[in-house]
Amino acid sequence: MELATVTSKGQITIPASIRRELRLKEGSKVLFFSNGKDVVIQNSVAMALERAQERFADEAAALGLETDEDVVQMIKDFRAARKSR
Repeated sequence: MELATVTSKGQITIPASIRRELRLKEGSKVLFFSNGKDVVIQNSVAMALERAQERFADEAAALGLETDEDVVQMIKDFRAARKSR
């Protein structure tokens, strides 16, 4: 648990341990979600990847992609096919 102070402009500094955990760098975008009295902060890149994964879940199943290795192999096959054209 970390503590941050809100400035007069409504700004806070995200504690270093949280920045590391969320893999935030200078210029990173974050999302805030309000859940009643609580607020959740999330790395927007991670959120985008989660949403993409959810949206393409059916497509992955249709292509027989069950593991990360399946996806990597599909990419390698695609690149090899492109090179041979």
